[in-house]
Amino acid sequence: MNFKVLANFVFLCIFSIAFSQKDSVRVIREYTTAPLPINEHIAIDGVLSDTGWEHVPWDGNFTVYEPNNGQRPRQLTQFKITYDAKYLYVAFKCLDSVPSNIEKRLARRDNFSGDWIEINIDSYHDKRTGFSFNVSAAGVKGDEFISQNGDNWDASWNPIWYTATQIGEIGWTAEMKIPFSQLKFGTAKEQVWGLQLHRRLFRDEERSIWQSIPLESPGWVSEFGILKGLKNIQPQKQLEIQPFLVNQYDSYPKQEGNPFKDGHDYVLNAGLDAKIGITNDLTLDLTVNPDFGQVDADPGAIALDGFQIFFEERRPFFIENKNIFDYEFADGNDNVFYSRRIGRSPQKSVNAVAGEYVDLPINSTILGAAKFSGKTKDGWSLGLMESVTGKMFAEVGSFDGEIRSELVEPLTNYLVARVQKDFNERNSFVGGIFTATNRNLTSELEFLRKAAYTGGLDFRHSWKNRNYYLEGNFVGSHVVGSETAIANTQRSITHLFQRVDASHVNVDSNRTSLTGTGGKLEIGKTGGGSWRYNGGLVWRSPELELNDIGFLRQADEIKQTAQIRKLFLKPTNFYRRAQIGLEQYTTYDFEGNYNRIQYEMQGFINYKNNWWTEIGAAHKPRIFSNTVLRGGPRWRWSEENFAYLFFGSDNRKKFNFTLGYVNSQAAQNNFSLERYVLRFYYQPFDAFSLSVSSEYEENPNRTQYVTETSINGLPRYITGNIDQRTFSTSIRFNYSINPNLSIQYYGQPFISRGIYTDFNYVANSLAKNINERVTLFNQDQLTSTETGNSYSIDENLDGTVDYEIANPDFSFVQFRSNLVVRWEYVPGSEIFLVWSQGVAGLANPYDTLGSNLDGQIFGEKKDNTFLIKATYRFIL
Repeated sequence: MNFKVLANFVFLCIFSIAFSQKDSVRVIREYTTAPLPINEHIAIDGVLSDTGWEHVPWDGNFTVYEPNNGQRPRQLTQFKITYDAKYLYVAFKCLDSVPSNIEKRLARRDNFSGDWIEINIDSYHDKRTGFSFNVSAAGVKGDEFISQNGDNWDASWNPIWYTATQIGEIGWTAEMKIPFSQLKFGTAKEQVWGLQLHRRLFRDEERSIWQSIPLESPGWVSEFGILKGLKNIQPQKQLEIQPFLVNQYDSYPKQEGNPFKDGHDYVLNAGLDAKIGITNDLTLDLTVNPDFGQVDADPGAIALDGFQIFFEERRPFFIENKNIFDYEFADGNDNVFYSRRIGRSPQKSVNAVAGEYVDLPINSTILGAAKFSGKTKDGWSLGLMESVTGKMFAEVGSFDGEIRSELVEPLTNYLVARVQKDFNERNSFVGGIFTATNRNLTSELEFLRKAAYTGGLDFRHSWKNRNYYLEGNFVGSHVVGSETAIANTQRSITHLFQRVDASHVNVDSNRTSLTGTGGKLEIGKTGGGSWRYNGGLVWRSPELELNDIGFLRQADEIKQTAQIRKLFLKPTNFYRRAQIGLEQYTTYDFEGNYNRIQYEMQGFINYKNNWWTEIGAAHKPRIFSNTVLRGGPRWRWSEENFAYLFFGSDNRKKFNFTLGYVNSQAAQNNFSLERYVLRFYYQPFDAFSLSVSSEYEENPNRTQYVTETSINGLPRYITGNIDQRTFSTSIRFNYSINPNLSIQYYGQPFISRGIYTDFNYVANSLAKNINERVTLFNQDQLTSTETGNSYSIDENLDGTVDYEIANPDFSFVQFRSNLVVRWEYVPGSEIFLVWSQGVAGLANPYDTLGSNLDGQIFGEKKDNTFLIKATYRFIL
């Protein structure tokens, strides 16, 4: 196993070096600005009539980026840039020979619809990060923080700046006024920044840019032109204070006798966010009693494999500058820092006796948090985050009115420190991360880990104009706790040290700590020509544990990966662009077991008419798992083939759609999957848009894990034939009265039901033939109890029940919706009016999905929340 993995890696290293190409010569454009005279003033109205613009030259000569890279664009674009002591000013002329065809769609901030123009500024001049300011012909503002050389565009960054547009006889014009306090730069007498201008001509789906960039380039920011002439500007230290006030009323169905469910609650909440510029490069963010409300709720989901579900971060405090703290050390969502752990749901459950009711907090209260982050001119990226969550208590009440409190989450401190340093002319970096979680535990919470620490080192080196790269990282973890806490960790589904056939791990009930490692090493080609490839190794040792403040799905794995893609970048009469790729990976555990190999093909084509097709297929001839039997022996799945096909219409049209189909089939009908996807977007007029995304899935499995029991002192693993069906729909609409006032709705019904038949037990978990892998119970062995809530099993037919299993049939129904009126009455200050509805519960699994949706969502009384939230941002 070690030789095969090493051989693959060495081959990729040789392949990368052998196919290195000479650097192409590229002309770097420059724009030289000049200061606005002291007695001049520019009003941001989109008219361009102020005399202050006369002191700087127009520039233009854009070239097409997509689809006909390098050609002359259909419509001309011009711009000019000037500045004063506090602001950068940008003017645009987006000339158009048919002004009536300019698409001016209204939308909320950061919705990039219709014709638009943007400026990208690399004020660090690190050739990896930048700030993007965008405005559409309708005056809709957009802004994003660019990182990873253009691979990541973070629209959650919301700086304060000013813009306006006008549509006239020769096209449309725009003005921008960007405070220097919203940019980051050093103290040089003359600044040299990276610069790019980018225009979208909507009706032709043409993207044109000022600094030409070949499509085969290895990135975006590294290819920018240069902005010069910024002399004697002083870095502006931010000082912003934003208090908020939330007035909230909740109504819900009253429960007789439940002292916590009298039908309504009222909450008045206030808090404060602050942003303090320590230097122009580094900012201190503070929050006290933060409000982490969000428009979109987490999507409905259910996991039968026992693993935790990953949800995206949506809370503003944690989103801002999140790229600095990110440390995705492996593949998937595994990350040393997963901010959803902070303010998590309480981890202790409360057992109430008959006649008692429990009021359990939904989330832990964040008492306060501070974040120090930024990037210096000389290439240091720094991040330090500290947050504290308070003790959380559940209240337990009874009919007689007596209420007692029970501690369910301890006082907890979270610390994250991150650093990176650029060098080698910004072509390389090295970095590190350290995290710490410390809990103030009492005896009733000793099942939790007392402390958890992680540390990591990462690097990336690029060469040949950044076309080739070598990157890697290392992670180490150390968790400490009581014997109970560490035993629970060893038995958790992430580790499963109790696996009966594993010789390299075992549960040691006397241990009070665990120490593990993980990491990745990858080499590849990311630019230049039409070929892309990479390959690497990922490992997670058995004792690696990150889930106190990180996200780790499964430990005890070594994975080898390889990928190659061919890009078709030159448009033809048939397509605008296309690509085809092949992937392969294998996995092992640390005992040396060869668990999986997969081969996959993907293809994508964007047709001349802007419709598109995505297709893929994979073959898995070997699938073994250490986790299916939840601590039982290693399990073998039958070999699998899967394929998918998605296609969609031109997304510029007022109505566009996506249709998708996914099909997976395992040998001997072990399991299968059929998923149908329908998405459509409709914008009948500029101010209104509607989108719907629906999925229906059938996922039968002859050997779905049910439970573990015992017979004659030996473990018995029970599986069954599940017929699982899931339906979900996300509905959104947005009505924009103007770019700063909008009404938005989000709603999602979700239902998943599973019916089990043909129960069986595991006979030989590694058998290739499924009929040898499990043994089916016959009618004489298995009988349903009178209540229907469980099954009695007489396995040896001696007339005595050997064990019982609970009836695993289920039907889970959930509905969540939000109706939000958002008004940004002055830049950076907002008022929200929100109406939220929600209901969740269990339904009859033997009813159809449609009847359960009708009965449990439309026919049930829902929880309602009405709130008014107001913020005001003071800029001092």
